[in-house]
Amino acid sequence: MSIGLNAGAYIYQGDLTPNNLGSFRTIQPGFSIFAKKPINHFLAARMHISIARLKGDDSRYSKPDFRQQRNFYFTTPVKEFSAQLVWNIFGRNYEERGIMPYVFSGAGVSLISVKKDHNRMNPAVFGESSEVYAGLAVDNAKGTPRALISVPVGIGAEYPLSDRFSVNIETAYRFIFTDYLDGFSQSANPKLQDHYHSTSAGIIYKFGKKDTGIGCPVILP
Repeated sequence: MSIGLNAGAYIYQGDLTPNNLGSFRTIQPGFSIFAKKPINHFLAARMHISIARLKGDDSRYSKPDFRQQRNFYFTTPVKEFSAQLVWNIFGRNYEERGIMPYVFSGAGVSLISVKKDHNRMNPAVFGESSEVYAGLAVDNAKGTPRALISVPVGIGAEYPLSDRFSVNIETAYRFIFTDYLDGFSQSANPKLQDHYHSTSAGIIYKFGKKDTGIGCPVILP
């Protein structure tokens, strides 16, 4: 069994950024802790907890021009709890040698508390007759969720430093099945679902005795 601590960057992806890969201009910090137990040479079970923040801000983008005028903003803390399966591609769960790439996925819940701001919107551009203004009425009536079902999917690599310590780096994408992570939907782009992802690095400590495998029998003369 092993435990790990990672720190890294968390990136919001949704209506308040024109970049399809997410809002890299509003990157937020976060960290995670996990406990992992091998099932066999290839598979391991992992319990994972992340604590981070997410942020989106229309004003950080000058193109398209409407973003400076719409000027939506949001921020939220994120507390994510998930159970995951980790596949060690080279089947080295019981070894301490070489780079060990892995992929993982699972299911969990993300707890959020969204604070959104639309008061900076330019009423001369988005007045009462605009679709954005009408959409805001719908979004404000809808409110924001406090808990989201999340499906993390990611890749990473681990490198042993000794029998006990390893370092790792990984990237995880979260499918969360909502357009209200940022608090805006009908007033922005209701066809585009919100998500978030992270890239982090850290250190891992392994407990227990080293698995030495099947030893050769002693042959007496």
